[in-house]
Amino acid sequence: QVQLVESGGGLVQAGGSLRLSCAASGRTFSNIAMGWFRQAPGKERETVAAISRSGGTTYYDDSVKGRFTISRDNAKNTVYLQMNSLKPEDTAVYYCAAQVRAFLDTLIQTSSGYSYWGQGTQVTVSS
Repeated sequence: QVQLVESGGGLVQAGGSLRLSCAASGRTFSNIAMGWFRQAPGKERETVAAISRSGGTTYYDDSVKGRFTISRDNAKNTVYLQMNSLKPEDTAVYYCAAQVRAFLDTLIQTSSGYSYWGQGTQVTVSS
């Protein structure tokens, strides 16, 4: 089992920044691939970014490329999502997800590839 706790959401004006954190526990963090997803009201959950267990490979959805940065600190068992130049369309509940990948240092892009999910944190961007 992997437990995930997100933090860092909030209300910000368009053009502003937020940093989301997701603290993991329960398994060796360096064996876990991580991802960030978001879901806006009335919309399906979508992939925002993903990172391999070593941090050596990252993926970004085109809608956030150049504005968001995913990173991880394996010593702190935490994955981050730095969000800059925020837009109203970034408003959503953001979830982190985890999947144990003890033998593969690859990332996972799709939500169906993750077994563990956090409770979500609300990000609201005002215009």
